[in-house]
Amino acid sequence: MAPAKFIPLGNYREFPIDEMSQRAFAFCELMQSRRTVRQFSNRPVPREIIEQCVRAAARAPSGANLQPWHFVVVSNQAVKRQIRIAAEQEELEFYNRRAPKEWLDALAPLGTDEHKPFLELAPYLIAVFVERYGLLPDGRRVKHYYAMESVGIATGILITAISSATISPSRTAVSALIDLVIPWRSGNLSVRLLLFFDTNRTLPSCTKQIAR
Repeated sequence: MAPAKFIPLGNYREFPIDEMSQRAFAFCELMQSRRTVRQFSNRPVPREIIEQCVRAAARAPSGANLQPWHFVVVSNQAVKRQIRIAAEQEELEFYNRRAPKEWLDALAPLGTDEHKPFLELAPYLIAVFVERYGLLPDGRRVKHYYAMESVGIATGILITAISSATISPSRTAVSALIDLVIPWRSGNLSVRLLLFFDTNRTLPSCTKQIAR
């Protein structure tokens, strides 16, 4: 095994305690204002905002620094239509057959169901793929360690970046769309929405727990 190489941490900056406190409170306040909505305006989102949010997500820490994610930004209306059809088929099966009663009871206060019209309304969808292994130039596989956890962290940073840009994120899990967006990949796919929501939209009446 080759010895590890280290370089100086050139971009580190330590803030005064008072400024640390101000920044911590400001960030907490931002996160407290974050909500998930599923009713949207169809106003377009500038492409540069999408790109910056994805770049931020790609800076996430990962197991052995293998960065086991692949982001695909979807703006084509026909592809978004396909995603909606496949998602609604998957969700119809979930709500009517697969989901246990306890799960449906937990979802009831959120008012969710199999209908996903926002998948076509959103100007962009971001498909987040989990890469469970990589390929070396000679075709050999390289296992990606803690792939799901790493992609979960990256997705959390993506949501945070979206929130900081005052755009509301929502999420719908889709397991049947791997061949739709990237035919040569395999893994788990979730669809993130980046779009503006109108001020007269409604939210489920629920609260977040205080940290413990």
